[in-house]
Amino acid sequence: MSLDIQVKPAEAGSKVLPPEVIKIRNLDFSYGESQALFDISMDVYEKEVTAFIGPSGCGKSTFLRCFNRMNDLIDIAKIKSGTIKISDVDIYDEEIDVIELRKHVGMVFQKSNPFPKSIYDNIAYGMRIQGIKKSSELDSTVESCLKSAALWGEVKDRLNESALGLSGGQQQRLCIARALAVKPKILLMDEPCSALDPIATAKVEELIHELKKNYTIVVVTHNMQQAARVSDRTAFFYLGRLIEYGPTEQIFMNPENSQTEAYVSGRFG
Repeated sequence: MSLDIQVKPAEAGSKVLPPEVIKIRNLDFSYGESQALFDISMDVYEKEVTAFIGPSGCGKSTFLRCFNRMNDLIDIAKIKSGTIKISDVDIYDEEIDVIELRKHVGMVFQKSNPFPKSIYDNIAYGMRIQGIKKSSELDSTVESCLKSAALWGEVKDRLNESALGLSGGQQQRLCIARALAVKPKILLMDEPCSALDPIATAKVEELIHELKKNYTIVVVTHNMQQAARVSDRTAFFYLGRLIEYGPTEQIFMNPENSQTEAYVSGRFG
């Protein structure tokens, strides 16, 4: 089965929401005998930034990696029950092409991981893997992705230099540009700023604001202030359970759950 991501229009109703891109229902996930996620249900909406917050070890990164099946790489990891659908396609259906899925669902990791290649080749790599060889097409995509990642002006005269010579913040933006090169619909970011200084963090946050015009973004962050700054909706996790999920302003200013209030106010975590 080829994963052809098509977003359905929002259904008519009294409260108009963006189309759901990711639908999670009653998800239980475990590492061997140890259950990591318990009965999680939520929707992630088109062209919004959704932030996952919670204490270390609460399951937010594990949950994020379910969306592009990165957990498949761990032998003992498995979904015990429940479903994850992207545009109504069950991504854990046995006929799903996982490589095709990951073209649609890009990922940026906590630690920037540029390839030991030139800046140009880092961006072009994914396209070449897909069989795109035409220089003009590669050149055009490299430029557009670096511009989308707010990096073009800084590197346009050094495209043939090693990506490892870039600063940490530039490397992280390069990894974002690399993820964009294969034209995903969804971009997952697992604590993308945790290793960056405040100036580089601000640039990545500005970039997230720009990217949501064209992409659905899910961000795991340990930084609650960052979640408040960049996200439209926030989900609070604790001990593998989704405690509360809603508009970011509500979660931080008027949470419904006492555990959420205690966490966002700094009383635990």
